[in-house]
Amino acid sequence: MAEVVKKFFIASMFMWVAPLAILYGFNNNLLPGSTNLSPYSMTMFSGILAVISVNIVIAFYIYMAIKEPSNKHEPDPAFVAKAKASVNQFTGRAEGSPAAIKKNK
Repeated sequence: MAEVVKKFFIASMFMWVAPLAILYGFNNNLLPGSTNLSPYSMTMFSGILAVISVNIVIAFYIYMAIKEPSNKHEPDPAFVAKAKASVNQFTGRAEGSPAAIKKNK
C-alpha cells in the first residue's frame, strides 16, 4: 500500500512541478528561442506545453499502474469477510420494493 501512495504522491508532484517549471522558464526567458516570441505567442506556446506536460505525467502514471503485477496485491481479509456478509444479508428482496410492500400489508 505504501508503494501505491508513494507513486501517487510522486505523480501528483510532477503534475504541479512540470507545468509551473515550463511557465517559469518561458516567462523568465530560460528556454532557448523563447526571447524571439511575441508575448501572445509565448503565452500560448507555454500554456499548451504546460497542458501537454500534465497529460504526459498522467499517461505515465496510467502506464505504471497497468504494468504493475496484479498478483502483488492481496485483498484485506477483514474487508472481504464484511463484504461477503453484507452480500449474504441482502440477497433477498429489498425492503422498499413493490413485492415487499405487498407482502407486509
